[in-house]
Amino acid sequence: MDLRQLRYFATVVAERNFNRAAERLHIAQPPLSRTIRQLEEEIGAELIDRSSRPLKLTAVGHLVHEQALQMLGRMEDMRAMVRTAVGSERRRFAMGFAASTMYARLPELIREFRIEAPDVELVLVESVTFDQIAALKEGRIDVGFGRIRFEDPSLQRTVLRYEALIVALPAASPLAREEGPISIRALADLPLIIYPRQPRPSYADQVLSLFRDHSIEPRVVQEARELQTAIGLVAAEEGIAIVPETVRRARSHDVRYRELLEGATSPIIMSHRIGDSSPELRIMAGVIARKYGEWGYKVPDALKL
Repeated sequence: MDLRQLRYFATVVAERNFNRAAERLHIAQPPLSRTIRQLEEEIGAELIDRSSRPLKLTAVGHLVHEQALQMLGRMEDMRAMVRTAVGSERRRFAMGFAASTMYARLPELIREFRIEAPDVELVLVESVTFDQIAALKEGRIDVGFGRIRFEDPSLQRTVLRYEALIVALPAASPLAREEGPISIRALADLPLIIYPRQPRPSYADQVLSLFRDHSIEPRVVQEARELQTAIGLVAAEEGIAIVPETVRRARSHDVRYRELLEGATSPIIMSHRIGDSSPELRIMAGVIARKYGEWGYKVPDALKL
């Protein structure tokens, strides 16, 4: 007696007809009939009264049918539990990131993490630094990458490195045709495009502070929703934008980039919950430390989780 025989028997009882049962099982009718006969021979008694229409169970058939349903049900329960157990073994790691960090070699870190942790489901969530704070505290993400400094006693912040800021200029601008670094003071009267528009504080406030630190009140003409929109507006000759240095790889046919004489920078900051020592966070920290070493960046001590 095996589970296949019991399943076939239970299907015949449910359909009360061999032909319909065979169709439901996707087999021919003769093999189904032979299987039921073999089951009856093993038990030593008829299970189905074949003279009745529709088919009826014998007294022994009722007993076997009841036990068969219980056994098949337990088998299905076991399958469900195993599926759940297998699914639970696939760990989940959610990563929040500000859009501009995608230009700062973050894609390479993501690829390396997937290689190091192939069984981990990596969930990527684009969000500004301000939103990452709440997401980390509520457990919706496990690590965040942004550019804005903030203090929160429940979160650990690690400055991975400082990225140089540059100015993005329309290709037709006279300043775009010049070579070498440019002073922030030379940009004082030019229309400025900042991003993101909301929420604040944000990277936009870093840019505004850069001008005001040099006693310049910038002439803001547009507040773009995101980085790509700001660069598009620069290409459309609506103004200039101050962007991280790695953005220069994103668009160059109608936008020109120049370094800033003042050497302004923007931090790339990794945030996670204090006390979190999950294997996934350790893997991410290890990936960053290793790749930073390969790229020639200084590796922060805090990455040794």
